[in-house]
Amino acid sequence: MNRVGVRELRQNLSVYLDRVKAGESLEVTERGHPVAVLTPLRDPDDPIERLRAQGRLRPAALTVEALPAPLPTPSGEPDGVTRALMEQRTGER
Repeated sequence: MNRVGVRELRQNLSVYLDRVKAGESLEVTERGHPVAVLTPLRDPDDPIERLRAQGRLRPAALTVEALPAPLPTPSGEPDGVTRALMEQRTGER
C-alpha cells in the first residue's frame, strides 16, 4: 500500500482519487504517522461483498506471498507404503 501525506493529498486530490478509483488503496499520513486509509468503494451487488457484509465470509488473513514455501519433493525410490498405493492406483485405471 502506498503512502501519501495529508498536504500532498490535499494539493493533488484529483490525482489520488483517480488512483483509488483504479483500485489502489492509499495510506494517509500526518507528520509521518498513519491516520487513514483511502480504498475504493465495494460494489454492494457483488455476491462476495454481500457475504462479507452478512458476516458469512472473512477475508484471508495472509496473502499468497506470505505463505511458506512448499516442501521439497522427496528424491529416490518410493518407500513400501507409497509403492503399494501407486500400484493400487494404477490398477484402478
